[in-house]
Amino acid sequence: MDFTGIHDRLSLIRAPGLLGADLPRKADPANKSLRARAGGPFVSVEAALLPQFLRVCRDDPRLCFEMLVDISATDPSKSATELWVNVSLLSVSARQRLQIKSSVPKQAPRLPTCSGVYPAANWHERECAEMFGLVFEGHPDPRHILLPEDWIGHPLRKDYEYPKTYHGISCE
Repeated sequence: MDFTGIHDRLSLIRAPGLLGADLPRKADPANKSLRARAGGPFVSVEAALLPQFLRVCRDDPRLCFEMLVDISATDPSKSATELWVNVSLLSVSARQRLQIKSSVPKQAPRLPTCSGVYPAANWHERECAEMFGLVFEGHPDPRHILLPEDWIGHPLRKDYEYPKTYHGISCE
């Protein structure tokens, strides 16, 4: 099934939180407001309903996304008001992939954990929490895995200011 077929199936079964789809496109010189976008197609999903959406993707017999490959985040710019949460799913049996994108406000980046649907989400969510400041509500183990517990800030956010020192060690 190609991306259009996957999106049509998600629409048909009324997957919770499905907002739409975004396809790559070339720039249109006649329309400056329509920006080019490279990369692969993705579906947009309401962040608060992401676990329910993922459960449908996993359990629907026509979709069969058995594997969560990655959860990552993107801070599009220093002035952006939102962070993007990016989820990659894989169906080995159906030989298809799905990219999912959700947005959360940068000032209160909260969304429910997906680790109850896909246990592999556990460590990916912990990394996003440390690096971007995302809060995954209901996460079973929110301890740090990359940074010390007393680290201040979230290094992959565009507005992050690196410390000059950490416990007397130069960070420059």
